[in-house]
This record gives sequence, structure tokens and C-alpha cells, in this order.
Amino acid sequence: MKWMLVVLVGGVSPVNTDLVFDKFSDCLAAEEQMRQHYADAFEAWDRMAAARIEGRRDYRKARDLQAKRLLSNVGTCVPHGGGDQQPVAPQQQPPATSSQPAATPSPQPTPRG
Repeated sequence: MKWMLVVLVGGVSPVNTDLVFDKFSDCLAAEEQMRQHYADAFEAWDRMAAARIEGRRDYRKARDLQAKRLLSNVGTCVPHGGGDQQPVAPQQQPPATSSQPAATPSPQPTPRG
């Protein structure tokens, strides 16, 4: 079985990375590397912000927002089928473009016998 790394942006919205691994352990290692990248980016931002933002209250507010933005993105490994199969991760559906409401079923033709 193959495994795909999917990122949950803000912990909610799935984004397909198209990163497919033969081993589950390799997928988990990639997820850990992604998490570490976000943590490193936050630490670099925090060092810069601590030096530039003068007010302690403003710094804490900005730090909380940046932490939420960077550290709420999480990865997960999901089974991935080969060939024409779709990944198990939920995909966002495009909005309906029909002028009729989605709850109204379309009329079905009457069978002829």
C-alpha cells in the first residue's frame, strides 16, 4: 500500500501534496519534517519580532496570530491507491453552477414499455 501526505491547513482544510510514499514510516518522516519546517519558521519570526515590536502587549498579540497561522497546519498520512483510484483524503467540491437549487431533483423520463 502507498501513503500520501495531506496537509490540513489551519487543522481543517485538506490540501493534497501529491507526495506519495511506499512506506508509512517514510510518510510519517516527511510529516515530521514539514512540522519542523513550520516550527523553525515560527522561531525565526519570533526572534525577529521580539527585536522589532516594542510593546509587550503588541508582541504577544502578533505572536499569537503568527503561531496560529504557522503552527495550526498539520500533516497526516492517508492510504493512497494506485492507478486511477482517488486518494482517501476528502477533496473540496467545486460549487454547483446550476441555476436550480441542489435539493430539487431533476425530473426523470418515464420508462416506455
